[in-house]
Amino acid sequence: MATKHCYLLLGQFLSGITSMTVQYAIIWHLTAKTGSATILSIATLLGMLPTILLSPFVGPYIDRLNKKMLLIVPDIVAAMVALILSAVGEFGGFFPVWLIFVSLLVRALAQTFQMPTIQAILPTMVPGDQLTRVNGQLGVVNSANMIIAPALGAVLFGLMPMPLLILLDVLGAILGVSLLLFVSIPENRLVGTTVHVAQDAKVGWQLLRGNRGLWYMTLIGMLTTFAFMPAASMYPLMTMRYFHGTVGQAGLIEVVYFAGSLLGGLLISVFGHFRDRIHPIVWGMVVIGVTFGLSGVLPRTENGFLWFLILNGVAGLAWPFFNTPLIAMYQQSYAPETLGRVMGILNALMSLPGPVGLIFAGPIADRFGVATLFVVAGIGVLLAAGVMFGLKITREYDRQLQADGSSDLTKRG
Repeated sequence: MATKHCYLLLGQFLSGITSMTVQYAIIWHLTAKTGSATILSIATLLGMLPTILLSPFVGPYIDRLNKKMLLIVPDIVAAMVALILSAVGEFGGFFPVWLIFVSLLVRALAQTFQMPTIQAILPTMVPGDQLTRVNGQLGVVNSANMIIAPALGAVLFGLMPMPLLILLDVLGAILGVSLLLFVSIPENRLVGTTVHVAQDAKVGWQLLRGNRGLWYMTLIGMLTTFAFMPAASMYPLMTMRYFHGTVGQAGLIEVVYFAGSLLGGLLISVFGHFRDRIHPIVWGMVVIGVTFGLSGVLPRTENGFLWFLILNGVAGLAWPFFNTPLIAMYQQSYAPETLGRVMGILNALMSLPGPVGLIFAGPIADRFGVATLFVVAGIGVLLAAGVMFGLKITREYDRQLQADGSSDLTKRG
């Protein structure tokens, strides 16, 4: 069984790294050819909207359809679109912006299906006491992709013609799908039954809303995302406007953050058998809050930037300690035949505060300074950590969950 989940994670890494490398190359192509902030904003929005708008309606399909096919089909569709885009660029001499938008949207749709599917699969493949560790391994895969893809995309963008580079997405899909063929994924009793999208999405909402402990954790998680996401989106501006840094230094900030996340995921994957997961969750939030808050009061000097770099890496290290145990608690709290619907609703709710927060990020940064945004983010995350540990229902939830050893919501309500 351990080998099978390793095949699953390796397949996701190979598919993800090639897809993200191509996506970065496409964004740089748009930047080079159009120079339009509006075009880049639309491209970014296309990557975010499917998760927010469609995740609640993806869950019912995860619970009722063959999960292996839900991983394979999106990869194949994305590869076909990449093949079309490559052919148009090769034989037409240019890439129509609308077709690039379509390819970005298809990638986002594929991710909208695949991530909650994987989250629903893992509890059926590994013992409950190993879930946090295996989720840590998944976090390592995602962080490695985020570190490698931008650098690899930059190198290949300068070395290869775009039509050929885009074909990497096809290669990644072939490798990912091939590895999935070796994975046996347990199915639940609802597979093959009729999907009622609206009704099933409502059930997912009711299941999440009905578990008071997890519902409060969801609200606190949304508050955390709302607090830190606007500041996190301003890393390049903080580097270049506040510290008067270069584009290269702005890129270094991103790499250091994801390197920290990679290390955090590795630590959890090895030492992630927590007796009470609320403690790493809260401490992760505290560290994120402190690092963001301190970042906003650093001097605008070279030493200040060095400390910003260090604090950024520490924040990246702390993120998996907040996110990974929390996801594992959701996975253990629901039966396999309902988990897809719950995770679909959860992913939509957790994704929503990001764009909402971004609406306020620009005006706040322009009016009060980008550093103020980091101070506000730090205070907001620290307040969320206080609420998470202060509420008895969230503070004691995991101890009760592990003591019961139950994945039946009716016993957790």
